Amino acid sequence: MYCHHFAAGRCRSCTHLDTPYTEQLAWKEAHCRETLADWPEAEWLAPVASLEAGFRNKAKMVVTGSADAPRLGILGADGLGVDLQDCPLYPEALTTAFGPLVRFIGLARIEPYDVASRKGELKYLLLTLSAETGELMVRFVLRSQEAVGRMRKQLPALYEALPQLRVLSVNLQPEHKAVLEGVHEIVLSEQEALTMHLNGLPLHLRPQSFFQTNDGVAEALYRQARDWCDEFQPDAVWDLFCGVGGFALHCAAPGRRLTGIEISAEAIQSACRSRDELALDDIEFRALDAADFAVAGSAVPPLVILNPPRRGIGAGLCEFLEHSAARWLIYSSCNAQSLAQDLRRMPGFRLRRVRLLDMFPHSHHYEVITLLERDP
Repeated sequence: MYCHHFAAGRCRSCTHLDTPYTEQLAWKEAHCRETLADWPEAEWLAPVASLEAGFRNKAKMVVTGSADAPRLGILGADGLGVDLQDCPLYPEALTTAFGPLVRFIGLARIEPYDVASRKGELKYLLLTLSAETGELMVRFVLRSQEAVGRMRKQLPALYEALPQLRVLSVNLQPEHKAVLEGVHEIVLSEQEALTMHLNGLPLHLRPQSFFQTNDGVAEALYRQARDWCDEFQPDAVWDLFCGVGGFALHCAAPGRRLTGIEISAEAIQSACRSRDELALDDIEFRALDAADFAVAGSAVPPLVILNPPRRGIGAGLCEFLEHSAARWLIYSSCNAQSLAQDLRRMPGFRLRRVRLLDMFPHSHHYEVITLLERDP
């Protein structure tokens, strides 16, 4: 993938862009193999490659400049904004939305936030694309509600210019620090969730819910978990750290009871909506801390799916699973180091299979999904 911003030195976010993609993928697999070298008996499946360009379903744009001439992109090393509206990581359906949003910023007189002077309102624009439908969710991260009234007045013009817009919200982040978003969200649109489709399943994304950034690789991730689950035919499954329900919904099968646990009540609302639309009566979603739920005394099913944040599942949950009745674990991780740490805490499980998925091309990050089986 060629990027004139990278070539000119204006943006180095894609740290490995000057490395041929096949070499990037080989380096990531070598790194993952080295990190998991303590389990030499594991079978390594072929890595899942990504598209090199146009693969992102999200855009996180720092907004600089002025209301009359906003720049959407990143902050450069000099503290000035670098406009990246033509970034090749984004598909055309995302990049064509930037122009109408820039004009809306001017119409609503939303002054971009200036880090040096600590003045202005608009810090970030966060866009999410549903690739199947072309529909969009757009979030304005603002310092305060000062511009919200003007935004509401200009909504008809925005919807006319951007008819694919479905969810529009304001996130309030009043603090002067490098935090992407705050807690409080104001939804300005009638629709509160964007429907994403992966492997034909509807997943409903609310403004503050987590969702993978790469649809094609995410589909492969969910298919792999589903295939492993179907191979062993467990009658019950836990999906811990379930988010909007991607793994649980993919692993549903007649007569199989699934329980999805996620701390975010908003994500659980979305998961329940998908379950109801698909008429999957054997799935239960609950808004709880995953570790608290697990150790509360419920009967542990034969198979547990784990998809934690970068820090891993932690010592407490590892100890619980180590001494539980679970026979198989499907552990998906975006951090091989924390995965390895957790595996060492569960010596009763054997690492059977590993598959790397290149969720984040041109960076050193990747996703890895593993299958663990309890030693006889």
